[in-house]
Amino acid sequence: MYDLFFQNLNDKVGLTEEEEEQIKSYLTFKKLRKKQYILQEGDVCKVIAFVEKGALRSYSLDDNSNERIIQFGLEGWLISDLYSFLTEEPATYNIDALEDSELVLISKSAHEKLLQTMPKYETFTRLNITGAYLAMQRRLTSIMSASVEERYQDFIALYPHIAQRVPQHMIASYMGLTPETLSRIRKRISSK
Repeated sequence: MYDLFFQNLNDKVGLTEEEEEQIKSYLTFKKLRKKQYILQEGDVCKVIAFVEKGALRSYSLDDNSNERIIQFGLEGWLISDLYSFLTEEPATYNIDALEDSELVLISKSAHEKLLQTMPKYETFTRLNITGAYLAMQRRLTSIMSASVEERYQDFIALYPHIAQRVPQHMIASYMGLTPETLSRIRKRISSK
C-alpha cells in the first residue's frame, strides 16, 4: 500500500523499520477514480499527495474557462497546491485524477509533526522542495529562451512517460499552447 512512497523515501534518506512505522502512522491511503478531485479551487489544500499509482494534474481556469495545466503527477511524484497548504489560504488550483489513482496523503498537522520530530523527513521534504524549485526554474528559463519546438522536444526528452499517458491537448495546455499549435509543431519536428 505504501511501497513506492517508502522506496522513494529510502532512496533519498534511508529509514530504519522503526522510522518507517513512525511515518506510516501519520499517512492516509486514498483511491481516486478518474476525473475525481482531490482539491478544488477556493478550498484550502489540506494534504500533500504522493502518487503510488495513476496520474493527476494540477490546473487553473482562465477567465474563458480554459484549463491551464501547471503540473502533472505520476507514480513517485508529489502533488499539491503548496502555497495553499502552507498558508492555509484558498487554493488557486484544481487537482484531479487523469486515471484511477492511489495516493498516500500527508495532512498539514502530520507534516508539521514529522518535520519537528524526524530529521530524515525534514531532509526528504527539503530535497523534494529543492527538486521542484529546480524543475520550475528550468521550465521558466525554457519558456523565456527556447523556441516552442525546443521546448516540446525538451518536454518529450524529460518526461517521455507523461507524453505516452496524457492526451496531447493537455500537453499543449501545460506548454501554454493551443492543441492546433502543438499539432503543427509535432508535424514540423517529425518532418525534419
